[in-house]
Amino acid sequence: MPQSQILPAPTDLLRAALWMMGSVASFSSMAVAARALSSDLDTFEMMLYRSIIGIGLVVLVGGGAGTLRQISVRSFHLQLLRNMFHFTGQNLWFWAITMLPLAQVVALEFTSPLWVILLAPLLLGERITRARVGAAALGFVGILIVARPDFRALDPAILAAAGAAVGFAGSAVFTKVLTRSESITCILFWLVGLQAVFALVMAGMDGAIAWPRPENWPWIAVIGAAGLVAHFCLTRALGHAPALVVIPMDFIRLPLIALIGAVLYSESLEWPVLLGALIILTANLLNMRAEARRKGRTT
Repeated sequence: MPQSQILPAPTDLLRAALWMMGSVASFSSMAVAARALSSDLDTFEMMLYRSIIGIGLVVLVGGGAGTLRQISVRSFHLQLLRNMFHFTGQNLWFWAITMLPLAQVVALEFTSPLWVILLAPLLLGERITRARVGAAALGFVGILIVARPDFRALDPAILAAAGAAVGFAGSAVFTKVLTRSESITCILFWLVGLQAVFALVMAGMDGAIAWPRPENWPWIAVIGAAGLVAHFCLTRALGHAPALVVIPMDFIRLPLIALIGAVLYSESLEWPVLLGALIILTANLLNMRAEARRKGRTT
């Protein structure tokens, strides 16, 4: 593949980097907010209030942009499947954030693209290539180094963090299908709408839904806005540079979240977490490079 197809112009690279900084900051702030709320709200309650705020934001922004008319039910079955994966992944992520060092959760979250490799053939019928298998195998080595599981007594929090990555991967697979026919406004509307319903049902199963204390509302606002802002920034970054360039920038989130964990929660970054994360990042890069070359041969 010509080098110009991989490397964007310096100005586009700078714009992509700035947008990715917005994404990194948003995801990191969501982790801090989840920690702050965990003593008063369970994960389903967090998701409920987050989704309600999200509905307001989508309606407000979509109304201002004149895109609300793009919302439709023609792909509702796919929207439902996507949000079942995402709701499960997000709840597991919120719970893992409260149980594990932040850096360890984020390192395991980086495996999500590798789970896409395994899920896409099952859900979309995509072909498995040797490069994909190799990337998935290398990523699995990274998972073992990060998690260091004791197979005699597996840590539920580790399983939750890994499960969150699988949930996000399933969401990404169906998002890939939906973007072929549906607008961003439509996808985001069903994201917050369906997950508000899911969260209301799950949070209310015990007959009691906690009302946030006044000092918690700023943290709820952060959770409500951060996810939407993060994905918006990521989308804009991908508009300025290819995934092969943009996605590695997200790796900055690991040292940032490790610093946050050290300053706010006295967490230490252990070398296996960093080593495993580097291996996972390498697996992602190898897979993206192989995909770029494959697409270059077919065009």
